[in-house]
Amino acid sequence: MLDLIAFAPPASVISTAFAAIFGLLIGSFLNVVIHRVPKMMQRESDNYVAQESDKPLPHTDRYNLMVPRSACPHCGHHITALENVPVVSYLFLGGKCIKCKAPISARYPIVELLTGMLSAMLVWRFGSGIAGLATLLFAYLLIAMTFIDADTQLLPDDLTFPLLWCGLLVNLNGTFVPLGDAVIGAAAGYLSLWSVYWLFKLVTGKEGMGYGDFKLLAALGAWLGWKMLPLIILLSSLVGAIVGISLILLAKHGRHNPIPFGPYLAVAGMIALLYGKPLVQAYLGFAI
Repeated sequence: MLDLIAFAPPASVISTAFAAIFGLLIGSFLNVVIHRVPKMMQRESDNYVAQESDKPLPHTDRYNLMVPRSACPHCGHHITALENVPVVSYLFLGGKCIKCKAPISARYPIVELLTGMLSAMLVWRFGSGIAGLATLLFAYLLIAMTFIDADTQLLPDDLTFPLLWCGLLVNLNGTFVPLGDAVIGAAAGYLSLWSVYWLFKLVTGKEGMGYGDFKLLAALGAWLGWKMLPLIILLSSLVGAIVGISLILLAKHGRHNPIPFGPYLAVAGMIALLYGKPLVQAYLGFAI
């Protein structure tokens, strides 16, 4: 018995392993969020337009994150529980629908693996207390918004606003930054991109980004404080420029086609959460 206790893994390892498994399960749910939230927004918009025009509502069936059951988009086969085990089911099925053999997007296991790995990393880094659990929520919302924005160039208010308010609530007791820094970060995050938007529009007559980007940066400011905003903007711009130029050179993206900025803000926000303080200190030391 004493030998078993002596060789038992530390609590941090157990928590990290549990977080990885939990993250895989959450990643499966995030795939539903990524797929359905834009459709839910479109259905609400269609019904609103029809209602304003005194026309019959085009969508009267229930459609949310729970209903209807997930099904193959090609043949309508309802996904069973055994076909929905994160990553494992995809590998077992060979990336194809069990009924019609239509290919299943590789992005489903990618999202699950990404969520699982980030969950393990965050719990290992921040622990399994309030701070660690808060960072999981932070990561999950960013993952959902990243893929939704990449698909639709939309950052839903149903995700950006909860991220912002949760950031302020988490910092009520200064979990990551003092509450004052969080409030100023939220305001400064919104106003900084809002100013860039209007300056660009006045100069060019075009819209350079969407309002969702303002709200996302405000949310990051609420979580990480105003001092991290310059780093987040710099990192997101750098990553966005590299990816955008690469896509143009590879002829996978037209020069005049808009590129969503939300994914780069999300990546920059995650880097700032994990490594923001040493990066800022290194930058200040280099500048001096």
